[in-house]
Amino acid sequence: MRHAANRVAAGVPLLVGMLPLAGCQRAPSFNILGSFFPAWLLCLTSGILLAVGTRFLLLAVHLEEALSPPIVMYPCLAAFFTFGLWLLVFR
Repeated sequence: MRHAANRVAAGVPLLVGMLPLAGCQRAPSFNILGSFFPAWLLCLTSGILLAVGTRFLLLAVHLEEALSPPIVMYPCLAAFFTFGLWLLVFR
């Protein structure tokens, strides 16, 4: 009887320690060809592709030279698109 009481007493701190974890949710992910990818990775890829598309659009309308320096502008555009997609899709 005493052995069972010791086991219960040892399990109570474990259960109390797990209570804060009850609110944790599963991370958003997508199943692509049987492999799960985190949502931020897809948002980052889409953001980079949108930044590349924006570069070609700026080249077509001859506005790229007005926005300088490009080494700062394009990573900022990629971050803008990435975070914007994350907020629009996942709130």
